[in-house]
Amino acid sequence: KSTDASPQRELSAIMMTDIVGYSGAMERDEQHTYARLLEHNKIVRGAVVKYRGREIKTIGDAFLVVFRSANDAVDCAVSIQQGLKEYNTSKAAADKILIRVGVHLGEVMVTTNDVFGEGVNIAARIEPLAEPGGICISGEVYGVVYKKLTFKLERLEGVQLKNIAIAPDIYRIIL
Repeated sequence: KSTDASPQRELSAIMMTDIVGYSGAMERDEQHTYARLLEHNKIVRGAVVKYRGREIKTIGDAFLVVFRSANDAVDCAVSIQQGLKEYNTSKAAADKILIRVGVHLGEVMVTTNDVFGEGVNIAARIEPLAEPGGICISGEVYGVVYKKLTFKLERLEGVQLKNIAIAPDIYRIIL
């Protein structure tokens, strides 16, 4: 571990998740939405542990997780989406939990309990490009995982990422 004054740099797979429509749901029914959030957290954390991720933080309904392996990060993302799909099968529309996931492979600055840097920013910009219930990955992740993935991938054309000068290629995993 480094002291926070001089963070270490590490190459990491960065996963960002976000619940679709969370703020609006919270506004309409805090108790019900909070109960769904707890279910969501259980599913996400179970997958994070299984795939050796390190949960950095949650911000409301969003998770920031880092992995030493891009394959683990993508397998975790797929596992979360499949777990939520299963959870949603018998649920009414208002009880379903849909999330978007973005995964990027990049350098991060690591402190005792947080990560910073362009790699995190790119992952945060990729996540909203995923469809509800979907996953988007950067070209850097694609380069590592494409041979092992059993899912089809679709390259998104003409993507601009806010405040990112040179945006990586972005791929949508077709689950």
